[in-house]
Amino acid sequence: MSSDRIKIVWIYPDLLSTYGDQGNTIVLERRAALRGIPTETVHLRSDEPVPADGDIYLLGGGEDRPQILAAQRLRGDGGLARAVQSGAVVFAVCAGYQLLGHEFGGEEGQPVAGLGLLDIRSTRGEQRAVGEIVGDVAGELNVPRITGFENHQGVTHLGQNARPFAKVVHGIGNGDGFEGAYNGRVLGTYMHGPALVRNPGLADLLLRWAVGAELQPLDDSWAGRLRDERLKAVVG
Repeated sequence: MSSDRIKIVWIYPDLLSTYGDQGNTIVLERRAALRGIPTETVHLRSDEPVPADGDIYLLGGGEDRPQILAAQRLRGDGGLARAVQSGAVVFAVCAGYQLLGHEFGGEEGQPVAGLGLLDIRSTRGEQRAVGEIVGDVAGELNVPRITGFENHQGVTHLGQNARPFAKVVHGIGNGDGFEGAYNGRVLGTYMHGPALVRNPGLADLLLRWAVGAELQPLDDSWAGRLRDERLKAVVG
């Protein structure tokens, strides 16, 4: 961590917060607090410079035009890129996931330059992926089966320097049988829900990365029951 507390930066909620992705911020704050870890959260509007001293950066979903504007402003600002170079954690959902890559499809499917922080390229597919998504996470991340909701028309292709976040059990994800991508401490996914609320193990992965150590276990019995009900409803 950059200090004695975790600094969480929620990037551009005025542009990238279409599907209640603020829940990702709330669950990180809560799970840190339950362990006695102080947090500081910055709600960073799109007209403000990106601080490079954050520990965890969150990007949410958004429509085409806000996504394009967010990519342009983040490229021009450079603060997020500097934070990644310093070892910060980045968790991005849907539009945020796509703009982390080298390029993504714009309003008419035209290529739009991304941030190049994740070795992926996204294009616009022929059909929209809408519905529940379930996936088995890459073993080295030590996160249980994930559950979420996807609503996108993107097809994402991973380069040599990106690894699939999960193998799809139900749903579409990237469009190639896998869901999301990661490299180092930068992780992107198509899962809404919000993703960290529905998957406490994923939230704890980000916190472990931020503190650089294992975390005190929490009693997740209630969250586990709700999660199991959702998984059973989708995959039985």
